[in-house]
Amino acid sequence: MSAEELMGTASRLLPQPMEEARDTLQAFLDDRFGADAPRVVPVGAVDAGGRGSGAPDPWAADRPGALVHLSASAVLLGPWGGDGSAPACGRCLAVRWQRLRSRSERNALETGGPDGPRPVGAWPLLTDHVRDTVAALCEALLHGPRPVPPAAHPADRALPQVTRLDLTNLLVRTFPLLADPLCPDCGPRARAADGARPLTLSSRPKPDPGTYRLRSAFAYPLPTDALANPVCGALGAGTWTDVTSSTTAPVAGSVFVRGYAGLHDVTWSGQENSFATSRRLAFLEGLERYAGTHRRGGSAPVVGSYDELRADAIDPAVCGLYSDETYRDDPFVEPFDPSRPIPWEWGWSLRDERPVLVPSRLVYYSIPVAGDNFVFECSNGCAIGGCLEEAVLGGLLELVERDSFLNGWYGAARLPRIDLGTVGSPTAVAMAERAALQGYDVHVFDNRIDLAIPAVTAVGVRRDGGPGTLSFAAAASLDPRAAVEGALSEVLSYIPHLARETTERRAELEAMADDFSLVRHLKDHPQLYGLPRMAVHAREYLEPSEARPFDEVYRDWERHGRPRTGDLLDDVAVVRDELVRAGHDVIVVDQTSPEQERMGLRTISAVVPGLLPIDFGWNRQRALLMPRLRTALRRGGHRDRDLTDAEIRRAPHPFP
Repeated sequence: MSAEELMGTASRLLPQPMEEARDTLQAFLDDRFGADAPRVVPVGAVDAGGRGSGAPDPWAADRPGALVHLSASAVLLGPWGGDGSAPACGRCLAVRWQRLRSRSERNALETGGPDGPRPVGAWPLLTDHVRDTVAALCEALLHGPRPVPPAAHPADRALPQVTRLDLTNLLVRTFPLLADPLCPDCGPRARAADGARPLTLSSRPKPDPGTYRLRSAFAYPLPTDALANPVCGALGAGTWTDVTSSTTAPVAGSVFVRGYAGLHDVTWSGQENSFATSRRLAFLEGLERYAGTHRRGGSAPVVGSYDELRADAIDPAVCGLYSDETYRDDPFVEPFDPSRPIPWEWGWSLRDERPVLVPSRLVYYSIPVAGDNFVFECSNGCAIGGCLEEAVLGGLLELVERDSFLNGWYGAARLPRIDLGTVGSPTAVAMAERAALQGYDVHVFDNRIDLAIPAVTAVGVRRDGGPGTLSFAAAASLDPRAAVEGALSEVLSYIPHLARETTERRAELEAMADDFSLVRHLKDHPQLYGLPRMAVHAREYLEPSEARPFDEVYRDWERHGRPRTGDLLDDVAVVRDELVRAGHDVIVVDQTSPEQERMGLRTISAVVPGLLPIDFGWNRQRALLMPRLRTALRRGGHRDRDLTDAEIRRAPHPFP
């Protein structure tokens, strides 16, 4: 396309005020700087990502090299500066900026069709003051010696910077920019799908035999300003701190992610006892979500049918499928067809030491539908760590936690209750006391079913039986005290809000209690059990039972099962071998993004076919149909025979 044709296309696609403002600012800078004038491109008028179904981007060719970006409310200058180790371009900026827009704005840009969004006034307004300020910033930032970035952390100062000029009040702020790993101009090129690279687990000496993280969460060079800022934050526009929480010190952030059902809000958070620790853990969880929602680089998927690839692929049916009624009534899903080509990811079997293909749908849980909508996964089994071994251990323990919880819930198991006073953890005692101040008693159960790995379920019970009646959580760890503390921490993070959430949604939740098919989203599951009437479905957790001493419950594990070496590799091997003994393969898919590699982090998705997967929405419960739900309680000695269909608890799980 010629330059004249390109500008004609821009004229047809851009809202008229934006086109006029861009031309005006470009002419002004051309007059001021001559041949050295930076290129001006608009943002917010068309889809800059180019991967949606909105209008094509007429500025696609100019965007990578552009240094001035004009939106309706601001002028963005950059990228500028950085030490050269992580270069980013104007397209990276435009894509990061667009991902932070509101739901309605993103939908208009990305799915609005050929006409795109429409202006509702004369915008942007480029007064003489604005043009002079833009020119002054260009002079200071883009010509001659670059100023020192204002970021507090070295990891942020090393990155390219973006300076925002607010068109309302001329406020100037600068933020670091992480390159988009999928950027066609400066991102790494995707490798061909020519087979999996072996994921070799290595010996990792630990600072202490009872420790499962090699370094503190604060040891990693996270560019926190680049991760969360309102212009180009990779994880979101910022974080918020709940100073009103009376049980934990929560810090959270969120961003809209486009998936199979449109844009959905992906939240990341930390729920520790100090805001500083919570904030750091929130960023790590956000990075885990970032890598798990979409493929951010690496090798391209393999596309083929299960019939064609079965020699190297897992059988999706073993991982669980929905009921025939779900496929009949749910418009978002279709039955699995072994002859239909779908995308697959290369993983590595830790049992067989060979590459294995896993459906992309089970690895990246927010990817748009690509003919593979036979099931929708969540973040189950995704984990981040400072090395491959840390991430694998975390992912496998999460799978054990959820599998144990679902077996206990749907199997209506009578689980041993642990005497909290014997745990020997001041942290656990303090958390129970904080729950008591909120009017809740907390019960903790040993939720091991047929796997030796410690898994714990905690239940917060409101004493007066009012709204917010029950709060459930679970955790698994090689250290049973850590599992108790983890489950308690999760319960405490939900207690302060549960009564309010139940009251606000009372009519909606009551309808769900009458008709479980109305339970459709993640939040519905825990909030449903805020209703006092739902306690009848949780009677095994509420009926009086003898509390057993902690040391008695975990005596055999502590003496004979728990690894006591100084090598993290041995810890991973114990979990792997326990799962293999139970008849399962153990597969790891590397999800690590280029940004995470720079930070010294690894992210994986662990897949253990046959374990009960956590699902949200009553019509999408794979666990109810899987053989393991019927056999695990017998295998673990909780029953003398397999569970029958009539004995399964037919009520939505309360997992948060």
